[in-house]
Amino acid sequence: MMLVEETTVPLSALPVAEFKDHLRLGSGFSDDGVQDAVLESYLRASMAAIEARTGKVLLEREFSWTLTAWRDTRRQPLPIAPVSAVGAVIMTDMQGVEAIVDDSRWTLEPDIQRPALLAAGTSLPGVPNGGSVKIGLLAGYGPEWTDLPADLAQAVMLLGAHFYEYRHDATCNTHAMPMGVQSLIERYRTVRLFMGGRT
Repeated sequence: MMLVEETTVPLSALPVAEFKDHLRLGSGFSDDGVQDAVLESYLRASMAAIEARTGKVLLEREFSWTLTAWRDTRRQPLPIAPVSAVGAVIMTDMQGVEAIVDDSRWTLEPDIQRPALLAAGTSLPGVPNGGSVKIGLLAGYGPEWTDLPADLAQAVMLLGAHFYEYRHDATCNTHAMPMGVQSLIERYRTVRLFMGGRT
């Protein structure tokens, strides 16, 4: 299985000015924008870390997910959430020939924790032997920063500030999330059940 981010979050959607305020950086100077690129990088790193920990896409963008077999031919859970649309389902045979699956054969089951691709009939179309299926996804809470739930937006700010403040400290364990960030994102983390349970 392979998940690929097809589009990126545009700079215009990132709250760089709000992040400056959060960090209490000075303003009104001739070099006000000199740190903008650095602040953008910490915001992006913070978002990526929170998305990896929760399985939630914060700001809307397009992804493609390729797999070689359905986990369940009636219902295939998707690897990220929230998903607002499935763009296309494309089958590729072992010779590399692609065929778009008619959208009457599947439907999106929206779910804040684990959306899924559902069979419209008895089963999803079969994946060719030696081939694969690629699913186009539009995922995220929305295209604007204001579309984010308040606790996730605050978690990004807190983690970004943590990265910024300890940027020169080689002894700081940057892999460990601050307790405040963990508390804010805990309810968004996907519970994974094994031994035949739903994930």
